[in-house]
Amino acid sequence: MEKVDNVIRVQHYPSPCGELILGSFDGQLCLCDWTLDEERRKTIDKRIQTLLHARCEVGMSETIATAITQLDEYFAQKRTAFDVPLLLLGTDFQKAVWSELLKVPYGTTESYAGLSSQLGNPKAVRAVAAANGANAISIFIPCHRIIGSNRKLTGYAGGLQAKKTLLELESYPFNAGTSL
Repeated sequence: MEKVDNVIRVQHYPSPCGELILGSFDGQLCLCDWTLDEERRKTIDKRIQTLLHARCEVGMSETIATAITQLDEYFAQKRTAFDVPLLLLGTDFQKAVWSELLKVPYGTTESYAGLSSQLGNPKAVRAVAAANGANAISIFIPCHRIIGSNRKLTGYAGGLQAKKTLLELESYPFNAGTSL
């Protein structure tokens, strides 16, 4: 019997605020990440490929096609929630943080400290921030909605301009004094 390799299908998506790479595996979206930071991309790709025992291959899937449609609708302000099946790949703590991120409603924000409290560990702010930064499924898991306790925009894998654009798209009235 011939062994079939596990394959993560990947496709680039030119969003209005930067290029994303989408990936699907077994009917689930496992990747929607910014292509800006090459080292970060390598780290995330390695984590996903290792956990799935799979390799990436450029190609289309039904899941990626659905994700593209939903992203197009989101950027056209015709969609406020996503229903693509997600495959969270990380540590139990990271998955807990990402699951909590899914509860942050469209058009609102939360702080890292608030997220830590919701997870029952108010002192884990830095660990929550690190897990937030390791999110491989941007936008669908809305890590862009997490801001500093001082209401300022903080780091984002797509860059602060992309974060600002996403929050403006969702009509969040962030602090006008934020410098980018």
